[in-house]
Parts: sequence; C-alpha cells; structure tokens
Amino acid sequence: MKIASVAEVKSQFSAFLKASADGPVVVTRNGKAVAVLVGIQDEEAIERLLMAYSPRLRAILDQSRRQLEAGNGIAHEQFWAEVESPKAPKARGRAKGKSA
Repeated sequence: MKIASVAEVKSQFSAFLKASADGPVVVTRNGKAVAVLVGIQDEEAIERLLMAYSPRLRAILDQSRRQLEAGNGIAHEQFWAEVESPKAPKARGRAKGKSA
C-alpha cells in the first residue's frame, strides 16, 4: 500500500494509477487520508465496488434486515426452492389489488 499527497498524485497521476494495480494508494491532504485509488481488474470488481457504496442497495438491505429481525423472513430451504423454481415468484407482503 502506498501513501501519497494530493499534490504528488496530481503531478504523477498516471504513475499512481499504475501503482494502484499492485495495491491501494491512499491519498492524503494535510496528512489526513481523503481518498483511495483502487486498481480494478474486471467489470465485476467495478460492480462490487459501486454496489458497496450504493445508498439504494443499503436501504434495501437495511429494510430486509429489519424484516428478518421482526420474524418476517422465510426459511433457507424455501428461499432456494423459490429461486430455483421455473415459475415467477409471488409478491410478498402486498395486499391484493394494491400496487407498490
């Protein structure tokens, strides 16, 4: 892992991008970390990184966690049975005739 100031990264950006392939480059301003350059090897890595910082995904996961804690989940076996079923899954938790 390398550590470099904003000024260093700005003046040698291409070199730091290349260095990020070997490990994260921590960028500092006034001695405090402000960013990290992370090398990406494939499109899946980009997707994982973007998903990790997605407020929408965070909200979905938080809501799911609350539902599970309230006992509104399904058994592991039932989940996988529904995932692997060729039929479309049924909507959960919605009253008939109402849309989300």
